Amino acid sequence: MKPDLKSRQADSLFEAILTLETVDECYAFFTDVCTVNEIKALSQRYYVAKLLMDNITYSEIVERTGASTATISRVKRSLEYGEGGYEITARRLNK
Repeated sequence: MKPDLKSRQADSLFEAILTLETVDECYAFFTDVCTVNEIKALSQRYYVAKLLMDNITYSEIVERTGASTATISRVKRSLEYGEGGYEITARRLNK
């Protein structure tokens, strides 16, 4: 984890997220915390990650998501060199 990210404020945010129990609660919380564009960007990145993990080509991902190749590359870099967060959630959702 990047040391400049860890803080009491971030811990508090993540602890709050961990209390959410339903998709509707997530919508309510994230709608209050984020702008519509921020939610769209986060959800797009997550979908791109899922497609990359399924070995979908960049051109197909662009077509399906509208994401730029720069966004796809950034997500791919996170998959290859990141903290493993995408993989954790994908593995747990596939159970």
